[in-house]
Amino acid sequence: MKYFFLLFPMLLFSTCTKKQISTVEASKNATPQIKNVILLIGDGMGVTQISAGMYMNGNTLNLERCKVVGLHKPSASNNLVTDSAAGATAFACGKKTYNGAIGVDPDKKPVKSILEHAEEQGLATGLVATSTITHATPASFIAHVEQRKMMEEIAMYFMKTEVDLFIGGGKKYFDNRSDKKNLSKQLRENGYYVSDFVTETLEDVEIPMDKNFAYFTANDNPLPAYQGRDYIGVAARKAISYLDQKSADKGFFLMIEGSQIDWGGHANNSDYIVSEVIDFDNAVKAALDFAEKDGQTLVVITADHETGGYAINKGSTLDSLVTQFTTDYHTADLIPVFAFGPGAAEFGGIYENTAIFDKMMKALFE
Repeated sequence: MKYFFLLFPMLLFSTCTKKQISTVEASKNATPQIKNVILLIGDGMGVTQISAGMYMNGNTLNLERCKVVGLHKPSASNNLVTDSAAGATAFACGKKTYNGAIGVDPDKKPVKSILEHAEEQGLATGLVATSTITHATPASFIAHVEQRKMMEEIAMYFMKTEVDLFIGGGKKYFDNRSDKKNLSKQLRENGYYVSDFVTETLEDVEIPMDKNFAYFTANDNPLPAYQGRDYIGVAARKAISYLDQKSADKGFFLMIEGSQIDWGGHANNSDYIVSEVIDFDNAVKAALDFAEKDGQTLVVITADHETGGYAINKGSTLDSLVTQFTTDYHTADLIPVFAFGPGAAEFGGIYENTAIFDKMMKALFE
């Protein structure tokens, strides 16, 4: 019996120690809370576009920092080959729809986007694009119209949804409209700090934290990167910093589009594609750098579809690519999805493009 009393404290200590270690290990293995989601879309960016950009950028891209990679099936509801409108609506609203549709289902009924859900829940929200801000991809997160070409109607949705920040081209759809309305003036009345490429550079803008922010990078479409456009990295850093400060403890949702990778594919211009992929990677770097430090940010990087049927052929080197195209339109190729941060593991595997919406919604709201 006396040996039991001698052993009991040791057994008790051992049991408590094991429980403490178990608690510590469980804490270490627990998934950090996801506070923010940053979605980056390289429009038209398939595996070959990524490969070409990587090879011609010293054989490296920031995308390589993502350890989780999946594939999504990019079809539209009415076509195996999707366009940007249907593709972005799948990401934004979780619904397959017809080509050309912006934020509506196949019956042309509006479907609430993740950005609108985020606004309702008090999160800060933002949109950045290297096209017009009314173009198909950014439009699908904020507007609900039957056809993507309805640019003036899409611009009106920026009056209806209080997105905290947007940066992109298309100033004319706000200021030089057929209905003579001045939407920039209305934005100011609604509490936005509105600026543009004529007034000040995006680099020099100091965004007032007590206002929402709108910045127009061009009257129509911005220039290609190879002609001097270089704002996406600056826009990404400013948007992330601003939304992070503005969101307080609630978090934010931000969509950033590298729009013109697609245009290089339509033009069957390999140099155009490469320059746009490398430019887009500046935004990827900004997002991953923030997520790495923050620890509560999920970053998802993908494309709506591949454009051009782009191939890198025999005779290519890391300094010079021999390329070929099969089309000047989109293809039905599966599209890579890269993920980084808490919740990234959810994006491995193969799934429909609408699952990206479902996974982001789960990350933010469950």
